Amino acid sequence: MKVAILGSGSWATALAKIVLNNVDEIHWYIRKQETIDEFIENRRNPNHLEWAYFDTSKIYFSSDINEVIDLSHIIIIAIPSPYVKQALDEINIDISNKCIISAVKGMIPDENLLVTDYIHQRFGVSDKQIGVIAGPCHAEEIALERLSYLTIGCVDLEQAHVWSQLLTTKFVHVTPSNDVIGLEYSSVMKNIYAIAAGMCNSLHYGDNFQAVMLTNAMHEIMRFVDAKSPIARDITNSGYLGDVLVTAYSNFSRNRQFGQMIGMGYSVRAAQTEMEMVAEGYYGTKAIYMVNKEIGVELPIVDAMYQILYGRKSPKNTIKELTQKFQ
Repeated sequence: MKVAILGSGSWATALAKIVLNNVDEIHWYIRKQETIDEFIENRRNPNHLEWAYFDTSKIYFSSDINEVIDLSHIIIIAIPSPYVKQALDEINIDISNKCIISAVKGMIPDENLLVTDYIHQRFGVSDKQIGVIAGPCHAEEIALERLSYLTIGCVDLEQAHVWSQLLTTKFVHVTPSNDVIGLEYSSVMKNIYAIAAGMCNSLHYGDNFQAVMLTNAMHEIMRFVDAKSPIARDITNSGYLGDVLVTAYSNFSRNRQFGQMIGMGYSVRAAQTEMEMVAEGYYGTKAIYMVNKEIGVELPIVDAMYQILYGRKSPKNTIKELTQKFQ
């Protein structure tokens, strides 16, 4: 299978490592030519997961997104959500016959669209050719070949089974699913709850409270995704609950780190500048908040995070008010 990776961050790098276990070569779009040159010279990504080495003879790098896509049949998108629309809008070739898998844990900012919906609407790709990768899968642990579990969703479950073989290795287990909408929205929302967990940690709320908050977070996800896509699903599966837990508790979680900084008194801009990485939950908070204005389900944690991150409300006071809404 001819596979392309779009993106140069830690998640794109981890996915490239996975896929190279199962194919002879990959095509890899990296926007900056200087990054490509340094990658080839040192056999590792100069900016992310620098301990992960690659056989670069098996990688065709290009800074031309159209060239990479044209050479490939399966396209895995692993670009941070704030930049994914800009990158995809550079595509000027017909991709309607390609298989597109989104590994983006966010939505299209301002348009408040899932990435899979944007691909379907913008490029005319059939839903049966569009997939989503979800689950508790920190890039750092995958690069270290620590046992991990992914879920791959497609409305065509048979197609999801085929793609699962592409991502299965001795250290990665993959479960196929047909719940694209539920998995993708859950992947967005878990980053919001990780920010909340980080804030609560900085504000000295203990493990007892955070366990209750995350229990309530799962109820929020269930209410929201059931309103958007009322199909049978079990959100206690690792593609949902597992992803929420690892993102909320892990020291690898940039969204948790971002929340910790906000809880310590950093402004949003200062926290973003110091982190030098994208906290997807900041953008996801606004997107989910705006989508929920249309459907109107009860999302008190999302509402609280929106008030703090966009309404400049006090984290201390807002979290204290939130505690009164839990049981």
